[in-house]
Amino acid sequence: MTTAYPVLPLAAGTLTRVVGAAFNVVFLSVKSVTRAFRHRRDARMLAGLDGRMLADIGITRSDVHDAFSEPLWADPTALLRERAIERRMNRARTRVVVWEGDSKIFRRPATSRPARETV
Repeated sequence: MTTAYPVLPLAAGTLTRVVGAAFNVVFLSVKSVTRAFRHRRDARMLAGLDGRMLADIGITRSDVHDAFSEPLWADPTALLRERAIERRMNRARTRVVVWEGDSKIFRRPATSRPARETV
């Protein structure tokens, strides 16, 4: 006595999942590349700002140059975001509170901040 198992529906379901997963990988990679190009276009506006405006954001001109030196498919705004967060954290860490009597005196961080010197 032999039993016939339906192979075609199982193979079709597996093939559909494999094709769907391959399509998903291609779709996500195209989506990330288009997002990187869009962010690169937005970051190009930062290149036109002067040093004071960039300092308000928390980045420097060299950060913008470093961001654009990455490959075309890499997102330049990720590096700019990391540098701005790093400077904010270093600025908060270097702030020292000195108690003199009942008042607090805050010492400002030095002008050569460590975040500017890191690469």
